[in-house]
Amino acid sequence: MRRVGTALLVLLGVSVVTFTLARVVPSDPAALYIGPHPRPEDLVRITEQLGLNKPLPVQYVVYLSGVLRGDLGDSIASKLPVLSEVGQRVPASLELLLTAMLLAVLVGTLLGVLSARWRGRPPDAIVRLASIAGVSLPAFWLGLLLQVLFFRQLHWLPLSGRLDTDLRFLAPITHITGFYLIDSAVSGNWRAFTDVARHLVLPAVTLAAYPIGLIARMTRASMLEALSQDYVRTARAFGLSERAVYYRLALRNALPPTLTVIGLTLAYSLTGTFFVEIVFNWPGLGQFAVHSLLSVDYPAIMGITLLGAIGYVVINLLVDLLQAWLDPRVRLA
Repeated sequence: MRRVGTALLVLLGVSVVTFTLARVVPSDPAALYIGPHPRPEDLVRITEQLGLNKPLPVQYVVYLSGVLRGDLGDSIASKLPVLSEVGQRVPASLELLLTAMLLAVLVGTLLGVLSARWRGRPPDAIVRLASIAGVSLPAFWLGLLLQVLFFRQLHWLPLSGRLDTDLRFLAPITHITGFYLIDSAVSGNWRAFTDVARHLVLPAVTLAAYPIGLIARMTRASMLEALSQDYVRTARAFGLSERAVYYRLALRNALPPTLTVIGLTLAYSLTGTFFVEIVFNWPGLGQFAVHSLLSVDYPAIMGITLLGAIGYVVINLLVDLLQAWLDPRVRLA
């Protein structure tokens, strides 16, 4: 409960900072709402309608009361509720994010274990070099390189988007959850499923590169520390196989520090999708956020920022609880 209370204070602080920054940006929201060449009387009417003529503290109280009711305001660009705009794009972003994180956890953990097992040998050096490259390469640049290689040179994978335009008419996906992979699989539309999976490969790999490098390095360090403990030497003395020592003993005790990194990289990837979605023209939350920033759509900007902060806080709380479940010695305080 203390952690939940702290999280609520963090979210309150985020809302204050975001609201203040959005209001001090030199722009006229009423003019943006109306469009080009607004008439003076229309500006007065829209300013009053949006509550922009009220003092800043009053505007914040009105905004916060709306947020508590689930109302994030209306987008200036589309005139639609921000929550509705976000809800339409969240499945696309989550599908990309979860696929990338699943790939990052599996590949990063495996590479970290292999690196620790072959410490000081060529496989260890290769994994460490690949980890540094994954952490160092900017996502947008890596995405462009993958597009040049796999689309332009090899012609193996599509360039951008979630689905080929032709399949929207030849094999349309029945909308159930908004996750194209799940919806196409549930409805038995395997032609669309294959095409969605092919479109997902490049953006997911691009987004997963940074977490893979971080998870691999942390897993390697945690594994080496666990392998130096007395219980590992005792297990080997009793004749346990190396497979059991590495995967049943050392890896389990190396997971709690790795989980912290996984949680942080997952939260980081919530905003990392912005670059990837722009490069691959992925119709998700990141693309919507960039367009909102360019059009100074402050209700949308505040809504996206607040939802991102909520995701970050929830992920960190879940990681803490999972650590306590994996390691009974951890005391939540």
